[in-house]
Amino acid sequence: MTAAQPPRPAATPAQALAAMDDLIAAHLVGQQEMAQRLGLNVSDLTCLGYVFQAGEDLLTAGDLATRVHVTTGAVTGILNRLERAGYVTRRPDPRDRRRVRVAPRPDAAARVQALYEPYYARLNALFADYAPEEIAVLTDFFTRTTNLANAYRDELRDQADESS
Repeated sequence: MTAAQPPRPAATPAQALAAMDDLIAAHLVGQQEMAQRLGLNVSDLTCLGYVFQAGEDLLTAGDLATRVHVTTGAVTGILNRLERAGYVTRRPDPRDRRRVRVAPRPDAAARVQALYEPYYARLNALFADYAPEEIAVLTDFFTRTTNLANAYRDELRDQADESS
């Protein structure tokens, strides 16, 4: 927190949950808008994000299926669309000829960055209002909440599988 920053108001867990729900809703609507502007759907954009995030450690279709919690068949359709749209290419896996790795096309990163860069600049400006210790708390919260959400989604899927 900068010296000019007033103290943060107190909040209850209920207020934090309401604020988080608002953030999630704004994010979902925003991702839909971003996907449309890139000529994609949200699932395709999510996979593309994981491809970019992987960097040089190229993911397989199976890796993507696990991260997005869809079948490998569904990921094949997603990769077909991303490839047709010019966002990714498939490369043979040097260790296993039966698998392919997914790489972003260099020009794809520029297209996505042009859309996201102004938003990320605003987020970074917002983060600048927080002390390093607060950023650590936020990062911990985001990481733990993501793990909790993934575990709960798996639990719901297991329950659905048991009831069918």
